[in-house]
Order: sequence, then C-alpha cells, then structure tokens
Amino acid sequence: MTNRSAHTSAIKKEAKRLGFLSCGVSKAEFLEEEAPRLEAWLNKQYHGEMGYMENHFDKRLDPTLLVPGAKSVVSLLLNYFPKEQQRDDSYKISKYAYGTDYHFVIKDKLKTLLHYIQETIGAVHGRVFVDSAPVLDKAWAVRSGLGWMGKHSNVLTKQTGSFYFIAELIIDLELEYDTPVTDHCGSCTACIDACPTQAIVQPYVVDGSKCISYATIELKESIPSDFSGHMDDWMFGCDVCQDVCPWNRFSKAHREPLFQPKPALLQYSKKEWEELTEEVFQELFRKSAVKRTKYSGLKRNINFLKD
Repeated sequence: MTNRSAHTSAIKKEAKRLGFLSCGVSKAEFLEEEAPRLEAWLNKQYHGEMGYMENHFDKRLDPTLLVPGAKSVVSLLLNYFPKEQQRDDSYKISKYAYGTDYHFVIKDKLKTLLHYIQETIGAVHGRVFVDSAPVLDKAWAVRSGLGWMGKHSNVLTKQTGSFYFIAELIIDLELEYDTPVTDHCGSCTACIDACPTQAIVQPYVVDGSKCISYATIELKESIPSDFSGHMDDWMFGCDVCQDVCPWNRFSKAHREPLFQPKPALLQYSKKEWEELTEEVFQELFRKSAVKRTKYSGLKRNINFLKD
C-alpha cells in the first residue's frame, strides 16, 4: 500500500468514526466546468440580494487560492434527517434547522479530523470549511464521488437521498482521488413539478430569488407579494423539492444528539407560533440556525403566512 493510499484510507476511517455519513477526495484544482455555469447564474441575477455570491469569484473556483499549496479537497457528508417531524397543522421549519446550528457541530468534527491528520501523518496544512467561505461544496462533493447533482441542485445519493450537510477540508497533502458517480435522476421531474414558487427554472438550475428558503432566510426586506399564497406554510427554509424526491424514501434518521430538536418545536401549532414571544424564541432557538433570521424575521414570515 502506498503512502497516499494508506493516508486516504486512514482519513476516511477517522471520518466515519466521527459520525460522517461518507467521505470522498478530489484533486484541488480549478473547477473548469463550473466557472461558466456560475457566471451565467450570477448574470441572470438568480442570487437575488445575496450579494456575497458575487464576491471572491476566483476563490470559489480555485481551492489553491484559499489554501496555498492545496493538493486535495476532502468532502464529507453529515446526515441530518430527523426521526420525528413537526405536526402537520404547523408553520414549518426546514429539517436541517431542527437542532443545534450545523456550523458549530460540523466545524468541531472537522477540526478533530484535521488534528488527527496532523498527529498521525505530520505537518499537513489546511483549512476547514462549513458553508462559511467561498467554496462550491456541492461541486466538490460530486467530484469526490459522494453523489450526483439532482435536478433540484442538491447532491443526491442512492443509499441516503439528500438530507445531509456537505463540508470540506482543503489540505496540502496528496491523496488518492475518487471519481464521480453517474446521474440517476432519469426522466423524473418530481422536484420541478412540486416547487411551490417554480424556482427550479430548468433541470439543475434554481432561481435563488424565487426560492422560499431565500425569502424566509436571506431576504432582509419585506417578502415580495409574488410569494403570497405560494409559501406552503414554510416559516424558515423549505424542504419541498427534497420531500418529493423518490431517492429520499431511503433517508434514515441521524444519530447526532446535537441535532435533536426541542420538543416544543415539534409540538407547536400555528396558533402557538403566532403567539411566539421574543423570550421564548431566544430559548427555543438558542444555538440554532433559525437565529439567522432573528425574532423579527421569523415574526415577519409568520405574519406573511397568516395574512
């Protein structure tokens, strides 16, 4: 077994021990195929008011600009599919936000993994990324063979569907690289047909400015009237395109204690959400991704749904 092969095997084994669903590796190089796609997406203003998407265009496509001397991008998936879900007669929260904010949970695991690499292999330099820097995580996950890009633009895996987070470790260590898997969406258009706001404008292309997740989380101003009657009771995020995907029949409940929701989150009715106070919001969503929208933002979303 070569060093490269042994190192790759050791990293994947440790990733599994840390609770990651899967781990794949690709060569740290310029994302040639993605460059024109990203440019076209931005030119069509599909990012809406997410101005940060226009920043660091080169860094998004070239990992060596983020980590000098980078050789490998280690992509990891962490399952967040919940065992129990909210009651049916409730305003809805995207499943990824049920428990502790994933940024904290995954960053800790990634730092442990990087520390393990440095302890067992030697002077390896790198950075951990959880959706907080200009990294095209879905593109790297696909390159690393962890799944294929679905028509809803989420990464899909035969065994587990798409309810997982994607994170990366970019390091200056040469490893054995995985190869992409084939696309298994076929002629299915379930996600496109089900999107309440028709945000999936064509297979594999989402107009972010039409997405319910964008309207309820990213948008800081009032929600445009175009969304009225099309929000499907989502007050934070939206899972419709994933919920209808046939591959998500294979989703299995996660085993991460920190992703467990507070009981009230699953039990609240619409009336209880409408009466939510700031004090209860702070307690219910302490260390939660829902805090991104702040109390005022969540109230705005609920009022929009109520009217």
